[in-house]
Amino acid sequence: MQTVNLGIVAHVDAGKTSLTERLLHATGVIDRLGSVDAGTTQTDTGEIERRRGITIRSAVVSFTVRDRQVNLLDTPGHSDFVAEVERALGVLDAAVLVLSAVEGVQPHSRRIMRVLRSLGLPTLIFVNKIDRAGARVDELVADVRRLLTPTVVPLGTVRAPGTPGASYRPHPRGYDQRLAEVLAEHDDDVLAALVDDLPLDGDRVDEALRAQVAAGQVHPLLFGSALSGAGVPELLDAVAALLPPSPPAESDPRARVFAIERDPSGERVAYLRAYGGQFRTRERVTAYRREPDGRTTATRGRITRLDVVGAATDRAALTAGHIARVVGLTGVRLGDQLGSPAGLDGRSHFPAPTLEAVVRPREASRTLALHAALLDIADTDPFLRTRVAPDGGTSVLLYGEVQREVLSSTLVETYGIEAEFGPGRLMHVERPTGTGTAVEIIGHGFFGTVGFRVEPGDGVDYRREVELGSLPLSFHTAIEEAARAALDQGCHGWPVTDIRITLTHSGYWSPITTAGHFRDLAPYVLMQALAEAGTRVFEPCRRFDVEVPADRLGPVTSYLSRLGARLDGTAAVPAGWRIAGVLPARLELEAQRRLPDLSSGEGLWSSTPGGDRPVSGEPPRRARTDGNPFDRVAYLRFLAQPPSRPVAVRDAGPERGHRSPR
Repeated sequence: MQTVNLGIVAHVDAGKTSLTERLLHATGVIDRLGSVDAGTTQTDTGEIERRRGITIRSAVVSFTVRDRQVNLLDTPGHSDFVAEVERALGVLDAAVLVLSAVEGVQPHSRRIMRVLRSLGLPTLIFVNKIDRAGARVDELVADVRRLLTPTVVPLGTVRAPGTPGASYRPHPRGYDQRLAEVLAEHDDDVLAALVDDLPLDGDRVDEALRAQVAAGQVHPLLFGSALSGAGVPELLDAVAALLPPSPPAESDPRARVFAIERDPSGERVAYLRAYGGQFRTRERVTAYRREPDGRTTATRGRITRLDVVGAATDRAALTAGHIARVVGLTGVRLGDQLGSPAGLDGRSHFPAPTLEAVVRPREASRTLALHAALLDIADTDPFLRTRVAPDGGTSVLLYGEVQREVLSSTLVETYGIEAEFGPGRLMHVERPTGTGTAVEIIGHGFFGTVGFRVEPGDGVDYRREVELGSLPLSFHTAIEEAARAALDQGCHGWPVTDIRITLTHSGYWSPITTAGHFRDLAPYVLMQALAEAGTRVFEPCRRFDVEVPADRLGPVTSYLSRLGARLDGTAAVPAGWRIAGVLPARLELEAQRRLPDLSSGEGLWSSTPGGDRPVSGEPPRRARTDGNPFDRVAYLRFLAQPPSRPVAVRDAGPERGHRSPR
């Protein structure tokens, strides 16, 4: 039996969890439909998910259609939980993008579709809620073609949209002019038939459609209702007939971790999708991980329990194309691969969160417990970065307010910790602007010699100019790890990126020197070199699209320009004009508040992450937690402090400290 790993993706409230329930019911997996409002769905199993009526973690269910086993991943729709969507996309064979016939194409829908197209992932588009008042059909198809993909091909029509009796009627099989025109873009035979006005039989059209769907070149569109079941049989037919199955098994064992949860007993459960080989219970495996700085690390573990999803599979072993729940791999994290590092490119399709908030327990005695709990939660969310804040709290990176509320509820319900979140602050980054060098010779307060040269680079690039045998390997490892960790705080306290670090000098005093001495010394020398090179601070931006009435184009563009936006262009749309550009993230809320007044209440604003740009004027600073390695005396005093009591250095930097003689 063929296997298809299919993801359901959507903007929040488009109805994808309800659609998942309907698919399970239509294929006989469940005999009663669950309700999101009642908290009785198959995939929203967490207490917080049931209470809030939203999907937070990716969930896997399985059903059979024709000769295929479909492993269905229901992913979160809220943009605050994009990390879950990120990992699910990495293991899918195909996707169904769900839109609402009422709300239409929404910002998160556009973001997801952009990623699906960049991956070339075969994708069906299902327009849900055709039986809801205000449902649109022709206008929505035009929006999909304009905002999501120009190669959308509707496979049917809707009768009585916006009424309880709305139904979906598929087009008759065979020649369709619009479909043939889209297929001709990537099929010379179809193009020749159109040009020469030759007949095209249904089999040839179906063959071309399947090939182009599999290549991610064409996106079939269907309509329906998860509530009434309209269009669901046709969606299942499209899943069986148009989507490609999992690719052939690879020669070497390989499986990827795409979700992690805890079962009721507290055991850690990892979800794996296999690409080759076999994985069995009691087998020892190697897990490979691509670290944020680009390194690949490996850990060993043993599978103590393995449960393959889907009754049609051999439960004794996980094989290519299938998904399993695995217990025993306590050290794995999302994105790790078992058996082989092949394909671990570390590329992220969604940007990292840009909002930093400090979390403190309501009971001061639970500070360490709170930090440990957040570290445990971060193991299941690769984008949730934590660090000890200068005042003893714990800072976390978040996407938004909903994620903060869910995190707060998780801390209470899972760990018994009531926490308070401080106001969020936008994260900036630093990039080196020149080249700097620094050397610290053994005997001047440190039991080791380290020299660094830093210069602009791509990501974080660490190199050595010294002989690898000049130090024991553990000392080289300590220097590199400490240098990479030190980049969390640059000259202004922000993380440093796009930098090349070269180790130029090394030395040690046997048997006195230890790896710990190098862990203390490397950050100090690196920051000295970085101060000489200089850095520039960059702020996060948002890429926006604004639709305004024709007579409000001038006032809106004038205001956005004064606000500091970069306008990339305008285009005529049926309702007026669409303005595209980039705006600093700190100004987006202000722009959204002013838009109704400037557009006579008819402006529509949508945005996605838009990279970053240099800060003009005095750059903002971030409180340090590393004792200020720009000041030798302050740094040595920091090293003498107990590890559990970090020294806050709020305004220190290279221009406020002093450079030590080298």
